[in-house]
Amino acid sequence: MTTVRKATLSADEARQLHHEALVIDSQQPPATYGFLFTDNMRDAVQEMVGHGLTRDEIADRMASMAASEIRVSEDARRQYLDLWHRSGVTVASATYGGPGSFVEAFEQSVTRLAEARGIVDSLEGELVLVRNADDIERAHRTGKHGLILDFQDTIPIGTDIGRIDLFHHLGLRVVQLTYNLRNLVGDGCTEIHKSGLTYFGREVVQRLNELKMIVDVSHSSEQVGWDALDVSSSPVIVTHSSSAAVCYHDRAKGDDLAKAIADRGGFFGVVVIPGFLQESTEATLDDFANHVGHLVDVMGIDHVGIGNDKARQGPSTESLVEYPPEVIDSRPGSFDWSGFRPDEHRMTPEHHIVGYDDFGDWPNLTIKLAERGFNEDELRKLLGLNYLRVFREIVG
Repeated sequence: MTTVRKATLSADEARQLHHEALVIDSQQPPATYGFLFTDNMRDAVQEMVGHGLTRDEIADRMASMAASEIRVSEDARRQYLDLWHRSGVTVASATYGGPGSFVEAFEQSVTRLAEARGIVDSLEGELVLVRNADDIERAHRTGKHGLILDFQDTIPIGTDIGRIDLFHHLGLRVVQLTYNLRNLVGDGCTEIHKSGLTYFGREVVQRLNELKMIVDVSHSSEQVGWDALDVSSSPVIVTHSSSAAVCYHDRAKGDDLAKAIADRGGFFGVVVIPGFLQESTEATLDDFANHVGHLVDVMGIDHVGIGNDKARQGPSTESLVEYPPEVIDSRPGSFDWSGFRPDEHRMTPEHHIVGYDDFGDWPNLTIKLAERGFNEDELRKLLGLNYLRVFREIVG
């Protein structure tokens, strides 16, 4: 039963606090095409649709085109930064390696990391690459924004643990051990049989520890989470998930695991994905707040935050890119390595959340949590200080 609280801040006071506080999104959409959809990109989508490309194929090209647009277009840079400013988010962790082809994963992830670095360079100090906790505090102090680079799968590592060192040199700081399905490290949360870490996975965790990189188990099976806690010498975190006790979903985490993560000094970021928060097609910000409140009761106020994981409403939650309805997701006969079965896992276009249309609506999360009775000190912890604490402890 979530603790009932009385509001101590008005909506206006909460909004002001939001724009003054250190706000860290522990999982935002990819900060390339997730944040941008220019007229040039719109025209390119139409042309690619005319050539019969699938949504997956177009999305890959949109990521590269967005990075290029920011590099060459003042309007694109303004559009990109305007969304950051409207969100009031100081620092966010964004994904540059995820599920997909095992054959192409390494090359694609290196390309995406290079594009992210290019965006940082193009914005001439408005966006900083976060390598350590001091970079986070510096971004907040100077009124800039910070980008943490993360992976949502370990398939770019392949069979070569030495690649982790390479990715660390490129700026990677957060690594999710699996996505939804099985990889060489362990099982994901939607795999048929959900076992734990492999021998290889244990060595991956140990190397992440040695390099002071964060171990994330958001999409991993519960057993991978338990095994990671057993193996890791550093706290383990969940950058973006929900509470299975509030609403069951394969992507959600049970109270016992959440409590164990907190007991080891970890962190849990709550998503704003409607199908994870509520079984019905329409979720509300109250549903989001229910998950936050419950996890605070389970883990304590020092271990919970927000990992939004949502760019916009609709079927393309990870991106502002708009796809014509006739575009198919992938080639017939191809396998979907995301591991989401849309109907079963409530990822259909009909699912939406009232009060959160796109990343710019981030302040509404703070207002809702204030309405639910979290005071100023608690809000500052939930918004960013909790993540800063664990980031400093692990990364330095």
